[in-house]
Amino acid sequence: MSKKEHHNRPDLIGEHRLGDAGQLISFILFVLVWISDGFIFKKTIFLNDIVPLYIRLPLAAITICISAYLVITSISIIFGEKRDKAEVISKAIYGKMRHPMYVSEILLYFGLLFLNLSLLAAGICLLIIGFLYGICRYEEKLLLAHFGEEYKSYMKKVPMWIPRLRKKK
Repeated sequence: MSKKEHHNRPDLIGEHRLGDAGQLISFILFVLVWISDGFIFKKTIFLNDIVPLYIRLPLAAITICISAYLVITSISIIFGEKRDKAEVISKAIYGKMRHPMYVSEILLYFGLLFLNLSLLAAGICLLIIGFLYGICRYEEKLLLAHFGEEYKSYMKKVPMWIPRLRKKK
């Protein structure tokens, strides 16, 4: 599979050429299922009766706020700072997780699921997580090919998605 290049940015290694389109299609599919099941057909939303809105709403707000923080921070680091050449970025949020943009996307889906607990939409969410995992692995292959041992060391220190509570020794 060929990669998407950033021709005007030599400091960016590249990404899966279908990543952006796949994420857009995934989001549209998720929202369509979430809305149609949650508000129209109401086939798999029985958990809404078990978990009250006063619990789901704060969880959704916190999750969506964390998602917004991650995406804003990671985009500002990757695209807001122009570097002369490509480098392994391990500062700020990239010192806690290797793929904060994808984590922010997953958290957005979780936030929406907290608002309306649709099992059908949760199933779509699981498929999307699998897709994002595949995109992460592809991009990591590109980064390993470009940076070699430096990126391999970074991978050992920094988890892919879930930050460690304690520093690794």
